[in-house]
Amino acid sequence: MNPQIFVIEDVPEIANLIAIYLSKANMDAKTFGTAEDALEALKTTQLPDLIILDLNLPGISGFDFLEKFRTDYKSTVPVVIVSARDADEDIIKGLGFGADEFVTKPFSPRVLVARVQANLRRQAVTEAAAEETIAFGDYVLLLNSCVLKQGAVKIPLSTKEYSVLEYMVKHAGESLSPEKIYADVWKAQYGDITAVAVYIQRLRKKIEKDPANPAYIKTVFGLGYCFAKETISSDKASSEKNE
Repeated sequence: MNPQIFVIEDVPEIANLIAIYLSKANMDAKTFGTAEDALEALKTTQLPDLIILDLNLPGISGFDFLEKFRTDYKSTVPVVIVSARDADEDIIKGLGFGADEFVTKPFSPRVLVARVQANLRRQAVTEAAAEETIAFGDYVLLLNSCVLKQGAVKIPLSTKEYSVLEYMVKHAGESLSPEKIYADVWKAQYGDITAVAVYIQRLRKKIEKDPANPAYIKTVFGLGYCFAKETISSDKASSEKNE
């Protein structure tokens, strides 16, 4: 699977130019004209492998997006700022908020792509060295990068699907009511509890050989759901019960 890149840039010509050069380098780009659009997409799609971020955006600024992204997702996804703002204060602020690199406009698209590739390589090395994992069946959850893999294949999960799956796996063997799952994953006491069943069904379609007869996420009648503890590998991450 090609690396997935978010390009958050309000000038369509620049965004499209970046996307074209990324495509030539076998990377898939999704372009967003505002930070709000990118944040909305993050609710329903898997985290990208890297984000290219402009600072002077309409609505939420690039700085505010970066701060919210690092706070809400606790992710190590590399962020490359591409901006006409080149004052030392802006560069220091961007790096302080969690950017990995600061590229000033005007820029060479080929050089930008090379920097993106370098950041992806560094990220891969970092993940391999420090990644906490939990394995079940022939799947592996990469806890630091919020990714599910089956062998070498990355299974596409939305952010919420991943959160529900990680929660279930970390509480394997426990009977979990929809109310508890909703409160702990959605961080809310009240809301549409039926969302839990919807996400459980989505996960079953993606990880179960037979969703109607699940081997991993089992229904406990009258109680809720339980992730089969016997499917967890004995060398699972020590952080299994951190939540």
